[in-house]
Amino acid sequence: MSTIFVNGGTLTYEDVVGVARYHEHVGIATEVRDKVDRSRQAVESILTQDRVIYGVNTGFGHLACVRISSDELCKLQENLIMSHASGTGAPFADEVVRAMILLRANSLAKGLSGVRYELIETLVALVNHDICPIVPCQGSLGASGDLAPLAHLALALLGKGKVRMGGVLMDADEALRRTGISPLQLMPKEGLGLINGTQAMTALGAIALYDAMLLAMTADAVACLSIEALRGIPDAFRACLHQARPHRGQMECAELVSRLLQGSQLVSAQGELRVQDAYSLRCVPQVHGATRDVLGYVSKVINTEINSASDNPLVFPDGSVISAGNFHGQPVAFAMDFLSIAVAELGNISERRIERLLNPTLSQLPAFLAAHSGINSGFMIPHYTAASLVSENKILCTPASIDSIPVSAAQEDHVSMGTTAARKARAVVGNVARVLAIELMCACQAVEFRGPEKLAPLTRKIYDLVREVATPLEDDRWLYPDIEAISELVVKGEIAQAVKAAK
Repeated sequence: MSTIFVNGGTLTYEDVVGVARYHEHVGIATEVRDKVDRSRQAVESILTQDRVIYGVNTGFGHLACVRISSDELCKLQENLIMSHASGTGAPFADEVVRAMILLRANSLAKGLSGVRYELIETLVALVNHDICPIVPCQGSLGASGDLAPLAHLALALLGKGKVRMGGVLMDADEALRRTGISPLQLMPKEGLGLINGTQAMTALGAIALYDAMLLAMTADAVACLSIEALRGIPDAFRACLHQARPHRGQMECAELVSRLLQGSQLVSAQGELRVQDAYSLRCVPQVHGATRDVLGYVSKVINTEINSASDNPLVFPDGSVISAGNFHGQPVAFAMDFLSIAVAELGNISERRIERLLNPTLSQLPAFLAAHSGINSGFMIPHYTAASLVSENKILCTPASIDSIPVSAAQEDHVSMGTTAARKARAVVGNVARVLAIELMCACQAVEFRGPEKLAPLTRKIYDLVREVATPLEDDRWLYPDIEAISELVVKGEIAQAVKAAK
């Protein structure tokens, strides 16, 4: 197993998923200690000068005007964690929490937060020992950072609250005791350094982006099987057409679709069966490609945010301490809303291809792909399920980032709702994975009537993957297990990996 190092500057969303989902080991780059120690020394020097610094010797939010006495500075930081751990709702999945811990460690590793090196060491130890604090998913406004989620995370560092270690629920102090991790006693600035940031929305965003990238490639492959099943016209994917409108995603998608269809005996020539195909077939590069371009934009935002200092105030090498607004999640909020819209379109066009596969007037195949329709309903109701999911996505794609609500006695009078946007994005990605699985199931069934041996060599490999988990439908049966099994192929990236192997 490789080690992924935090240094505050080079982490990627793929690295985040490597740690969060695949349990890659985490290390701290050697240069981090000096940066962090210098920042901490600046804070301690400021304290000896009795300067007023927000969140160090003042209250928080609207209470910034309240000066805190020197003998209560540590208590202030612990109280901050305790009072702000006020989220609600179901807990985040462990992979999201692991991502949050990693991202918080990486942000502190920039050496601009004024905390001790021990905080980063303890965060990394939580990840490497698979200690996941219970973090409720609701309660963040996405400005002043993800305060409530990060406070729940920070509780575990103090030996408070509940955690899952290796999937087993227990008290945080018990998990720390078992692993030999010492609970932290927070020093001035450190509570604020743990909870001021965008790490909940960015963790969700990194995982949603990774999964969306797999879906984009999967959607191209699934569409190819539908094109073959419907005897589509591959001329629509010729390079000259897409060079005439050179959007990068469109050209990449067209090139991939052309390659996947090479050698197919099912596709037709222009004018052989029809002059041109319906949009859901003909416009795959234009629609799927536009989604690819959005994901490229989102990846730039997420990778930037992963390696950013989103604390407040920030402590700079020259000793200056500046209060500002790097905790505001607007860039991530916009990106997550955009991701939701772009991925939802993969589902919308997929549902239209499902309709074409099942409608005998459009497909010239048996109704609902049942060999003996009437007595058998075939794939009629899986289409209903897909339609339900794409309709739900239309609700989920209402932007969260256009909303705001003032809090903290109007001191914090504009917020991003970035974590809400990221939670919705992850839900959209999950729904589209199942829509694509249903299309894939229907396309493979349609191919049974055309002849699987006529498939292109590359799409035949994808067909074979599906047939390993779901057999052709001869008479009506309970299709939920088929949908779930094919969905697992999609979600785990096995279809996408088959496409990558074809490159």
